[in-house]
Amino acid sequence: MGLTDSLADYFGFDEHDTDLRTEVIAGITTFLTMSYIVVVNPALLSQAIQIDGVSATRTFQMIAVVTLLSAAVATFVMAVYANRPFGQAPGLGLNAFFAFTVVLGLGIPWQTALAAVVVEGVVFIVLTAVGAREYVIRLFPEPVKLAVGAGIGLFLAIIGLEEMRVVAGDPSTYLTFNPAFASDPVAILSVVGLLVTLALYARGIRGSVILGIILTSVAGYAASALGFSAYSPERAAELYGVTLKSVSLAPGAPITYDAASYNIAPLAGSFVTGLQNVEGVTFALVVFTFFFVDFFDTAGTLVGVGQMAGFLDEDGNFPDIDKPLMADAIGTTVGGILGTSTVTTFVESSTGVEEGGRTGMTALVIAGLFLLSLAVVPLAVAVPTYASHLVLVVVGILMLSNVAEIAWDDLTFAVPAALTVIVMPFAYSIAYGIAAGIISYPVVKTAVGEYDDVRLGQWLLALAFLLYFFVRTSGVIAQTV
Repeated sequence: MGLTDSLADYFGFDEHDTDLRTEVIAGITTFLTMSYIVVVNPALLSQAIQIDGVSATRTFQMIAVVTLLSAAVATFVMAVYANRPFGQAPGLGLNAFFAFTVVLGLGIPWQTALAAVVVEGVVFIVLTAVGAREYVIRLFPEPVKLAVGAGIGLFLAIIGLEEMRVVAGDPSTYLTFNPAFASDPVAILSVVGLLVTLALYARGIRGSVILGIILTSVAGYAASALGFSAYSPERAAELYGVTLKSVSLAPGAPITYDAASYNIAPLAGSFVTGLQNVEGVTFALVVFTFFFVDFFDTAGTLVGVGQMAGFLDEDGNFPDIDKPLMADAIGTTVGGILGTSTVTTFVESSTGVEEGGRTGMTALVIAGLFLLSLAVVPLAVAVPTYASHLVLVVVGILMLSNVAEIAWDDLTFAVPAALTVIVMPFAYSIAYGIAAGIISYPVVKTAVGEYDDVRLGQWLLALAFLLYFFVRTSGVIAQTV
């Protein structure tokens, strides 16, 4: 029996009406659409993770390495254990929550945030092993499930637009269009790069997102060589009274290939230090929030992409969902240990599914390509942040699609869904958006007399989030951080 036959038997090609060629093409397609995370994840996390005695460039490279390693491990488990065509990596939205809410917002040490990720991963492993995670997923209100992606998409888009200098902080309106747009090469290149990327994506060009990043980066370096420079934030504040993100047109960090580029020792295992400096209430709330955000983000992606692949049964449930959930839990735990935020299943896996990927062979190809990408880690530091962050806007747009499935003419669906979508970006918190939807669902259902549709577990979820809101806003966190 040859290698092809062995792979066909192991992954069940005949059972899933596929073949090796289709699976390989699907794996390459998914990898190309999600490979931007190699640049975007370190770009986000390096704003929060600052290691004593280690330069920002080295920190960026370390995070890029652990991003690839955690993605490869999680996707490999997805391949050989779950036998599903899903790619996994540190998730957008989850890394933003880690950096901007937990570390920069609450002032929690990044080591403690990593410890929370590890604890969350271990809890997920246990819950998945006993089947409890699948049960809770089925408790998740449908309108909120459909709205979470859109809310996260808007949240990511705001972060991206700020880094691209399309928007600026304003004391009166909080957010405004960059008044110096026409004089700012960063803003102009960002918008052109975004439009080019969207055009390539609309044309169905494989790897359009990573191609857009590269083209925008090259344009930035060319503009810098011609003598252009980013508009000064100080001048923007003086002339217009707005706060403009500090961005370089072309990063000055050198590209070096040496052992230090792959040395993750200062980062890996940092969660142990975080566990030694835990404040009980604060840590529990951070784990709680990571838990819910990761929980429902993964569940929504699995169900959505699973539906495209034809994996759902006649009741709309995902058979054996515990296996891909376990791959996610293991990936999150490994990622936290190595030094990155929560690993999750990527919605970009849908591109591979569209190419015909139906088995773990697709995921195995993705995992292998992540490992091969370690060779280009030093090149990642050359990407300007505005070029990498345009991806957040692209992904944000794509994540809005699920709202079309919401029954907007039914207020018991429209209210929780709308609150989920609205609160996330405006409160600058993924957790608050999810909480708003979950709390409002049983309330609205009961108000219209449909209380029989609300399960006990959904009331318990709502009460749990009410408790979170109460503790979060009562000053307890402020007193313990």
